[in-house]
Amino acid sequence: MSVSHSSRLNKGLREKYMKLPQGDMVQVTYIWIDGTGEDVRCKTKTLNYEPKSIEEVPEWNFAGSGTYQAERSKSDMYLVPVKMFRDPFLLDPNKLVMCEVLKYNRKPAETNLRHTCKRIMDMVSKHIPWFGMEQEYTLLGINGHPYGWPENGFQEPQGFYYCGVGADKAYGRDIAESHYKACLYAGVKICGTNAEAVPSQWEFQVGPCEGIDMGDHLWMARFILHRVCEDFGVVATLDPKPMTGNWNGAGCHTNYSTADMRKEGGLKHIEDAIDKLGKRHDYHMCLYDPHGGKDNSRRLTGQHETSSIHDFSAGVANRGTSIRIPHQVAQEGFGYFEDRRPAANCDPYAVTEALVRSTILNETGSETKDYWTN
Repeated sequence: MSVSHSSRLNKGLREKYMKLPQGDMVQVTYIWIDGTGEDVRCKTKTLNYEPKSIEEVPEWNFAGSGTYQAERSKSDMYLVPVKMFRDPFLLDPNKLVMCEVLKYNRKPAETNLRHTCKRIMDMVSKHIPWFGMEQEYTLLGINGHPYGWPENGFQEPQGFYYCGVGADKAYGRDIAESHYKACLYAGVKICGTNAEAVPSQWEFQVGPCEGIDMGDHLWMARFILHRVCEDFGVVATLDPKPMTGNWNGAGCHTNYSTADMRKEGGLKHIEDAIDKLGKRHDYHMCLYDPHGGKDNSRRLTGQHETSSIHDFSAGVANRGTSIRIPHQVAQEGFGYFEDRRPAANCDPYAVTEALVRSTILNETGSETKDYWTN
């Protein structure tokens, strides 16, 4: 297998240093989304106290010219802590901190989609929007070849692998299970995992989360995934169609409900929301991957358990539609629905904000409303 050189370093020797006491000092790792809108970056600083709340974590800065976020003449960027987690790599009392990025002038960076999402979620808080996102990812060797696939020849076609068990069906379970445990330790609201339809493809689910928590927890889960894969020497890609041909793509199916949808008679509210989404399909498709729909166009072909990117559809228990109403929800008459359109590399802040704007704030057309300027 093609794994990274650093993964072959003596991990036993590393443990010798990891066990050294650190006194009253605490390592805080600041994590942020870079200028690609897809990748995360991190840097660590020492505090002489253990922060008990996010308010006790100071702002920091970094050079945006090295992260596709600024030109060198105005490269100072601010890291504003927004959510704190336990550190599963350095262990207690050390912390992982999700941050928003502000430019030198204190305005949100272009890929800081959290800033507006938080304001929108605050506006609709009385509706108690809940989200659950199903993050699919694919494991690759350091050479870009799918992990576990034959170096020469062909992989057996899909059909054997979804929720599969056995060395010939599940590739990389150590990574999926290590990631799961690390997320639980950190306090990420991870609620499940499974092998997916493509060999070396996995999924984990995060939620239910209310409002802005969805984006915070999913981005932290992604960071932890990449760090776990770093230890094992492989790569996790969120590319929506990592393997061309007769293989499923990778999505980030988003389950969504409001308080009214979860009450008796909520199916009517679900159907009303779906009707609003159908009238704004193009708007959502532009936001459901970081490249305005170009990534999703490779995945949403109408085949491999997807709908076409060009059409909007909905149905009960139908995984070939844009929106799926689970069978149990249709029977009971209340619950939630699943938006199957978001790509694996979507920004959850963009997806959740778009759902709220369309279904609660009743926005129409391709433009978003600015509620904060006169």
